[in-house]
Amino acid sequence: MSCILLVDNGSLRPDATLCLRNLAKAVSERTQHTVHPVSLQHASQINPDLLGGIPAQVFTDFMHQQLEAGEREFLVLPLFFGKSRALTVYIPDQVDELKKVHGDFKLQLADLLYPLPDGEPLLAEVLRDHVIQLMQSNDVASKNVVLVDHGSPVVEVNRVRQSLAEELQNLLGDNIVVEQAAMERRQGKDYDFNGDLLEDWLTMKAEEGMASVIVTLLFLLPGRHAGKDGDIENICESVMSKYPSFKIYITPLISDHQNLSLMLASRLHAALSS
Repeated sequence: MSCILLVDNGSLRPDATLCLRNLAKAVSERTQHTVHPVSLQHASQINPDLLGGIPAQVFTDFMHQQLEAGEREFLVLPLFFGKSRALTVYIPDQVDELKKVHGDFKLQLADLLYPLPDGEPLLAEVLRDHVIQLMQSNDVASKNVVLVDHGSPVVEVNRVRQSLAEELQNLLGDNIVVEQAAMERRQGKDYDFNGDLLEDWLTMKAEEGMASVIVTLLFLLPGRHAGKDGDIENICESVMSKYPSFKIYITPLISDHQNLSLMLASRLHAALSS
């Protein structure tokens, strides 16, 4: 039986690791397989006192420990929407280095959360549910929704947002307009595929006289960018301070929806059966 890792990119914020642990526990309960929460980087710098006294696990250190204990088969459940360089470059590089020390071993990557071109209907349903619930709980009549991701230098990762925006538009219907933006992006024409920056999009809508908009988060876990006191929240607060009559509502994170553990459990079952 493979050693199973639920892998995210990693964060310096304790909430991200705690959420990753809860998600790994939920997948374990759904599948009856032990799933280890492991970050690729950063999380080992978090004070364990902020993590219930248990240090966060990071990929290379975790792999060293397991290999030294005799483990030779690993299955990585990627907590990533698309083919990020974390998966296509960082993990393969680390595996090569580990093999130099420990000899050969097998590491299998399970499927992504949104594998192109087929996608994942459950993920679009998460976004739909978050928008509808926010509108109902806050009595929001806004017809303007913007789907926001981090912004990526990789075209294939950006295509995930493009595809999900189309799916979300179909699910919400013609009475709501779904647009897209990136939290940040690299400068230059080579990265224009990212589209508008969130701050620019929000400013444009405020200046057009919109009363409110809904920012729909294409982010998985809380951290520096999304969640309480994250970059997204700060960007929205900054725009609202400049336009006091303009109201911005932000949907929950993907990890707040039960479909995420369901999707990961499905990826795990498919990988084990293959």
